[in-house]
Amino acid sequence: MRIIGGQWKRTPITVLDVPGLRPTPDRVRETLFNWLGQDLSGWRCLDLYAGTGALGFEAASRGAAQVTMIEREPRAVAALRELKTRLNANAVEIVQADARAWLAGRLGLYDLVFLDPPFASGELARIAPSLAAVLAPGAALYIESGESLRPDVPPLDAIPGLSLHRADSAGQVHYHLLFDSPRPAGA
Repeated sequence: MRIIGGQWKRTPITVLDVPGLRPTPDRVRETLFNWLGQDLSGWRCLDLYAGTGALGFEAASRGAAQVTMIEREPRAVAALRELKTRLNANAVEIVQADARAWLAGRLGLYDLVFLDPPFASGELARIAPSLAAVLAPGAALYIESGESLRPDVPPLDAIPGLSLHRADSAGQVHYHLLFDSPRPAGA
């Protein structure tokens, strides 16, 4: 597995054998960043359930000003920190924490939030109500799930103002790009 675009293109990413870890495939990441655009200069990104960090490092590789990665698995956090050091990725912050606990009561404005919780965990439904507090006006929300989602039905109906921009699937992975109104410039 590798970073597929930006300044760190072709950099390998370590994939650990950790229960529930399901890296976002290259083809899906390529599609996502075609939808978003290749230049994320100045964007503030939040990668909840970071896992391998593929999504967050892709954003940083494309110029994101800030990428906060949240991951609770200690071995995954160690791998993320090693890659951050190897890349000298100063825009990346890695936090070892439970995503829901970290997000609870937090206010912050992120331009792009990656949400890829373990599919069968029920985490998406539990964390969705907390997301509105961290989405900047016009923010993008990227979600991977085991099923197709719509913003007008649970669990996404807990986040007011979302509209579905694009969605697709690859095997058992359904991926969605939603925007908070209004959409970011250039997207």
